[in-house]
Amino acid sequence: MTELRVLHKDHWDRWYGQLLRAFGGAGDLPEERDLWDALTEPERSLGLWDGESCVGTAGAFSFRLSVPGGALVPAAGVTMVSVAATHRRRGLLRSMMRRQLDDVRERGEALAVLTASEPDIYGRFGYGSATRQLSVEIDTTRVRIEAPEGTDAVALRYASPADPATGRSIEEIYARAVPVRPGMLARQPGWERLSLLDPPEGRDGASPLQCVLAERDGESLGFALFATTGDSDAGGANGAVRVREVYGLDPASYAALWRFLCGIDLTWTVTARRRPVDDPLLHLVSDVRRSGLRIRDDLYLRPVEVGAALAARTYRAPVDVVLEVADAFCPWNAGRVRLSGDGDGAVCGPTTDAADLSLSVREIGAAYLGGATLRELADAGRVRELRPGALASASAAFGSEVAPWLPHGF
Repeated sequence: MTELRVLHKDHWDRWYGQLLRAFGGAGDLPEERDLWDALTEPERSLGLWDGESCVGTAGAFSFRLSVPGGALVPAAGVTMVSVAATHRRRGLLRSMMRRQLDDVRERGEALAVLTASEPDIYGRFGYGSATRQLSVEIDTTRVRIEAPEGTDAVALRYASPADPATGRSIEEIYARAVPVRPGMLARQPGWERLSLLDPPEGRDGASPLQCVLAERDGESLGFALFATTGDSDAGGANGAVRVREVYGLDPASYAALWRFLCGIDLTWTVTARRRPVDDPLLHLVSDVRRSGLRIRDDLYLRPVEVGAALAARTYRAPVDVVLEVADAFCPWNAGRVRLSGDGDGAVCGPTTDAADLSLSVREIGAAYLGGATLRELADAGRVRELRPGALASASAAFGSEVAPWLPHGF
């Protein structure tokens, strides 16, 4: 006898409490809780209620996502999804996903995106694995940064993360980076707090958050956010640098920041999470084998309106292809569409012409940002070529010059 309803702001504590319990029961630190309270959009959040008890949660943020070609496309950032362990296997998650995607469509958002705690869950709702992330753990006693010409002309200076001027510089640099790489989120007001969140109780033995700005001729061209540890062993100092974010708007500023991070006194290791899989860092380190590389899935993407989604991006090569799309969960997408586009734009709409490729909406989501190719999906048996030659041309067109990347979670 559960009831699904839109979240009332006064019920946020109980709603969020159900979410925390579902994810292990540990409470957020007060600063983190306050931030998520402020960022939650109640009108886009759903709660399942069994009497006075919240037994399910699902929310969405109103994002703009960068896509190939540089456009910022409205997208629902699906988040805070949970079902109480006492209420599993009753179709409650499905009911929330159904209501949520209907609402997203009504709002006119062509895309929905999420990060999955359990990737196996969301494929059945049409979400495809669209981006991956790289983690590194660099042994700086044996790895050096081979910086390009011009790096020495970049000046570095410490800046207080608490200084509003520092925050403005960080956000200006981030905003300039967004259109360049698919998968990035244009930060809405309030989201700038996420990068600088630094509650003392959450530092796990590290220093307070530090910031270094990269400048040339008075212009800020990059920044690094990081913390350090003061560990030691019998051999002496054995500290680490924990990198939160690094951005450089040109090769020299980017290399200067990494050279700095890998050269901090009394540290032997630099760790960084959630980097792009084509990070230029891989070509700056002198020994990539001692850089502890690891890759995993990250952003999952679902076209809510296939035609509008495919028309919102550009294509790396001219394409004219008819897609036979399967979509059991959002049947309005099922059927044939013709996609015609190039580097200047695209159109996509229903057609009765014979299909060239057959695939589900999940494969479109995986290939949409250029992170997975239609060719590799076909090799996995998830895309079928119906007209000889169609796969090669469409796969090339869907590609991206740079790998898609989600720089922070939500």
